[in-house]
Amino acid sequence: MTIGPSAALLTDRVAVVTGGASGIGRGIAQALEAFGAVVDVWDLTDEQRPVDVRDPQQVDDALERTIDEHGTPTILVNNAGGVFHSPLLETSVNGWDALLRSNLHHVLLCTQRVARRLRDEDLGGSIINVTSIEGLRAAPGYAAYAAAKAGVLNLTRTAAVELAPIGIRVNALAPDAIVTEGLLDLVPEAADHLGGMVPMGRPGHVDEMAGAAVFLASDLSSYVTGQVLGVDGGTGAAGGWYPHPVDGHWVLGPAQ
Repeated sequence: MTIGPSAALLTDRVAVVTGGASGIGRGIAQALEAFGAVVDVWDLTDEQRPVDVRDPQQVDDALERTIDEHGTPTILVNNAGGVFHSPLLETSVNGWDALLRSNLHHVLLCTQRVARRLRDEDLGGSIINVTSIEGLRAAPGYAAYAAAKAGVLNLTRTAAVELAPIGIRVNALAPDAIVTEGLLDLVPEAADHLGGMVPMGRPGHVDEMAGAAVFLASDLSSYVTGQVLGVDGGTGAAGGWYPHPVDGHWVLGPAQ
């Protein structure tokens, strides 16, 4: 087999992107569409047809609507999520549950519903879970969020193994500093200051997440499953090493 540009195309495939009304999700949805997919967005903030993917009945209803209007989705991007500051000793049961429901619970719901339909129709597919570098490292002040994202990573690997025999690939994207509306709300100065943390010297753009998603959705990654692709400018590999802001030499931990 000789690979060609057509392997990147998603022509006439149906894709679902959760949390696709803004930020990374919107960028991924637009990119999948640009490569030929028919994209349906499931998002709580969608003005015309809001979907709360934390609710099993709403997920079931949304899937039936997508199938009726477009066909069975063979691409699912579990992108929906949310975060708020919640130090370990101050995290309430309600806060813990809210963060797990926003970041982990719906990944199971959507994956399960779509995968069952693909199995029943004998179709293969690609499921892409958007997690975070915080699922791979400590996240002081964000324990519940980090635990949920770590859960997404293990769910990704387990689902990949269970679903491989029926032709469904499951992978994850683990971004670090991607400039979105949500990040700027959380850290207003992010675009100006996060570059110093990143070996590539700048925060990422949503299009760079979108490019990785297109790769995992397409036949370019036909033998890739159970993997976590870091879209992080090298911060995961650096493990805490940063270029000194004055002379550029590498230091471990805060620059003095």
